[in-house]
Amino acid sequence: MPTNETEYERAADTLRAWALDEDLKARVMANPALSPLARQVASRYTAGETIDEALAAVTGAAARGHLGSIEYAGESVRDADIARAETDVFLNLAAALTDFPVPTTVSFDLSHIGSTVSYDLGLAHARELAAATRASGSALMISAEGSDRTDLVLDLYDAVASYFPHVGITLQARLHRSPHDLDRLLRHPGPIRLVKGAFLESDEVAIRRGQAALLESYLTLAGRILDADHAVSFATHDPELIDLLKERYGSRLLRAGVEFEMLRGLAPALLDTLHDEGYRTREYAIFGGEWWLYVLNRIAEHPERAITALADLRAPIVP
Repeated sequence: MPTNETEYERAADTLRAWALDEDLKARVMANPALSPLARQVASRYTAGETIDEALAAVTGAAARGHLGSIEYAGESVRDADIARAETDVFLNLAAALTDFPVPTTVSFDLSHIGSTVSYDLGLAHARELAAATRASGSALMISAEGSDRTDLVLDLYDAVASYFPHVGITLQARLHRSPHDLDRLLRHPGPIRLVKGAFLESDEVAIRRGQAALLESYLTLAGRILDADHAVSFATHDPELIDLLKERYGSRLLRAGVEFEMLRGLAPALLDTLHDEGYRTREYAIFGGEWWLYVLNRIAEHPERAITALADLRAPIVP
């Protein structure tokens, strides 16, 4: 383990850089020795490869009292035909959620369905997905991406949410711009998912992870959303932050439209405790083969999870 905070943060930044290294991802996943090892590490954090496996994961979370959220993993698609095919998977997911007994949100990256090909393609596919989730009775949540895409994400959100009020968006507390962006988001009724932010960013763009200023930024943004009586999902696995939210906002966290959301495999006991205390809770599961960015960012948030990954490799490898 790192011997000081500087080494700890350097390890986290290395993992975040690997998460964005598409060439490294391609080489690892094409390597017959490394690919099964990487998939074995990922299995702790993902729900499998198929829609049925994702639905089973959500059903299991519901047995513990939690609502569901599902994402088909992927990002940064740069080919229009691939973006079309990936959008079709999301449409199949939306169809599978029709009459599904667990209230479940569909989450996605705009760059997964074509926004990095062109604005118009991303918008067309996002509107198609919004219509499909509305028909199935599911909420739709736009995930956060790196700060270099924030303007594109917000512009597309404005265009989609103007016609589909059930569409929500993710706000990163780390970004210096987020207090200003929140004014824009509150104009739409869709839920806001508030996260710390996991991407590799410069100090000019974002607050460093681990600083007290990040907790205060999160708490301040949370207060503004609550003051607006806006639907919000507090997406965090940080017990200190959760305690601070309870201390500062008390029973306001129990009102309708407020929930705690956690990613599958990261802090299930903490989420169960929140449910037992009467809070609305949601567990987030991803499925599919393009989990590289997601898993490495999860480990980067707490580099000691690299030790957990090594422990997971002791189990027999299933091809």
